Amino acid sequence: MAKGYLIVNVYSGSVANPVRGASVVISKNGRDLMTTLTNENGQTEKITLDTVDKDYSMEDQKEVRPYETYDLLVSSLGLTNVKLEGVQIFDEITSIQDVYLASIDEEIIDKVEEITPNTLWGDYPPNTALDQENESGIAPIVLKQVIVPKNIVVHDGIPSNNNAPNYVVPFIDYIKNVASSEIYSTWKEETIKANVLAIISFTLNRIFTEWYPSRGYDFTITSSTSYDQKYTRNGTIFEPISNVVDEIFANYIRYGIRTEPLLAHYKSDTKEEGYLSQWGSKALGDRGYTALEILRYYYGNSINIYEAVVDEDYPYSFKRRLELGDCSEDVYILQNTLNYIRGSYPGIPVISNPTGYFDQETKNAVLTFQKVFSLLETGEVNYQTWYKLSYILTAVSNMASSVYS
Repeated sequence: MAKGYLIVNVYSGSVANPVRGASVVISKNGRDLMTTLTNENGQTEKITLDTVDKDYSMEDQKEVRPYETYDLLVSSLGLTNVKLEGVQIFDEITSIQDVYLASIDEEIIDKVEEITPNTLWGDYPPNTALDQENESGIAPIVLKQVIVPKNIVVHDGIPSNNNAPNYVVPFIDYIKNVASSEIYSTWKEETIKANVLAIISFTLNRIFTEWYPSRGYDFTITSSTSYDQKYTRNGTIFEPISNVVDEIFANYIRYGIRTEPLLAHYKSDTKEEGYLSQWGSKALGDRGYTALEILRYYYGNSINIYEAVVDEDYPYSFKRRLELGDCSEDVYILQNTLNYIRGSYPGIPVISNPTGYFDQETKNAVLTFQKVFSLLETGEVNYQTWYKLSYILTAVSNMASSVYS
């Protein structure tokens, strides 16, 4: 039988507070299969699970679901229990499942939450965003420049549903969630990249034009497939998709003569003009098309990839790649940042003598950080690793400030 993999990350309240020794019970059809504990970084070991052969995710079919699902019961002393139903496992793919536990003092009852199916498998309303755009009589409000924000506000329902909750979600996490909900992680990297660029561009268009705030709403985007993209609360994230998003999260597509990111419409399988076909993009990727070639096939040859400005709501901005043997002020900042984060993630090796020289001790700490946060384990600090370091540093600092304020 085919095998897939699962890593569970358990946090109390936020990513700044990983939970050591949390119990994770994996079950299927009401039968417990195994129990494991999280380590000092709040993370389980990589768990091997039976799943469905990847061939079923390589064609548009509705006979066999192309992934297996499992249930998780996560608990820790002094925290509420969380049961997640429908955690998704693909053949040869590592699934990353984040679980957030709340303090019992917050009077939150134990939660049972269901992870909804991938849009290529489940039955969801078709997207009508192109019709909404054409029929809208409201002139868009546009920002001065295309910006990747730190967070966006996701309305978990259709716009008119006032009872649906709003969630504040880090931008990168939102893109990973949508891509993991909309396509299959078993597809070729260039196909994944093309679809991720479409998802990013659609999202940045909603931000750039302030589509919902200009209509009186208090959110950035919805989770409804009729209006926007599928966001799955507590959704499983897949490592190949996560790696692509980490690499290109600040990139987007637009027409050369336009200033705004393209509101990149897509459907599972369509020949409609103005829409990317997800299954069609898979076929093009299999034929060796690059991500840009796939996008131009559907959106036209005047499409190009651009880079947005990243909201610098972080202590340090990235300047250059850092690696073994480097010696600079940036390395000194890196070493002290890792040592500070280690207060919440003690599994990261201590850098005993931060001097600004990138030695083997520093590389080991970087490698552990990359492993904990599902980044490519290179031991080098590129843009993606630096951005995550800065994000985690901010989260840990904010937690410390709230404790002592």
